[in-house]
This record gives sequence, structure tokens and C-alpha cells, in this order.
Amino acid sequence: MLLVGYCFGIRSERRLCEEVHLNLAYRWFCRLDLADKIPEHSTFSKNRHGRFRESELLRHLFETTVARCIAEGLVSGQRLAVDASLIEADANKQNSTPREDWDPSTFDPVDAPRAVREYFDTLDEAAFGAASEVQPKFTSHSDPASQWTAARKGPAFFSYSNNYLIDTDHGVIVDVEGAAAQKPIQ
Repeated sequence: MLLVGYCFGIRSERRLCEEVHLNLAYRWFCRLDLADKIPEHSTFSKNRHGRFRESELLRHLFETTVARCIAEGLVSGQRLAVDASLIEADANKQNSTPREDWDPSTFDPVDAPRAVREYFDTLDEAAFGAASEVQPKFTSHSDPASQWTAARKGPAFFSYSNNYLIDTDHGVIVDVEGAAAQKPIQ
């Protein structure tokens, strides 16, 4: 199902489940009969954040696909481009703390949501947030690793950035790196 979403630009997993439910071609591609139940949208995130998180299965699948593209001549490595895209985080400004009021010691990691626990686990890593000395203007309570940014020259929002390395001959993505947004507001 995710392949259908990637190929047709369906970014929302909830919307993808609705589309597969309604579209007979998508059902056929996913090998779902008319009577088969469509998976719940939360199944994708549960698998991504649980079952597949530590196994690096998705990274292995991606690298195997790129290797196959190279073997079939779809990647030359001669002309490459980097594309950076912002992805809006599901975090609300009303549920955030201004920089001057942020104190991580006031949060109990045991009672915190998964995203907050992971953020606290990586705070001491040199690579996490080390790219910029800029302190965030706001920190989200539900997703503190996201960055408050106005990079799109509009209203600011919490986001992440994705960086894609693309072989431009055939438009094949050969590497992806995700991070907190690169242009935090000061």
C-alpha cells in the first residue's frame, strides 16, 4: 500500500487507506479482494515506530532497491542533485514552551510520549542538534525534536527537513537523510 502512496503522491496514511478502499486498481495492486478489510492507518506508524524501527529493515529495502536500479542501468552516478524539503510536524504551537522557559529537567521521561523519550535519549549525542548553535524559539511538548521554522516565508510552524540525493538521469532517489528543520527562527 505504501508503494501506491509513494507513486501517486498520497502523503497521508489516513488518505491512502481511504483511496485503497475506494479505488479498484489500488485494491488489485495490493492483492486485496472487494471483501477484504483495509488496514487501519495507524498500522503504518505502529510498524514504523515499533516493529521495524530497530531492525533497519526499511533502510535495507531501500538500499536493495537502489542497488537493483544501478544494476539495471537506471542510476549512472554521473549527474546528481540534492533536494531539501520541509515536512510539517504534527505539533501545535499552543502545546509548546518558549526558549527562555524550556527546562528539560521538569519532564519525567517515564511518563513522556515516545517522541519525547527518544528526544531525551539523543540530547547528549554530539551529532544531534550540533549543526547549529541557534537555540529554538519554541520547543514542542509532543515532539521536541521538531524545529520551529519560517523557512517558507509564511507563518512559522514545527517541521522536519528531508534531504534527497537524486540521480537526475532517471529521477531515482539514491539516498535520503531526515533531520530537524535546518532554518530555525531566532
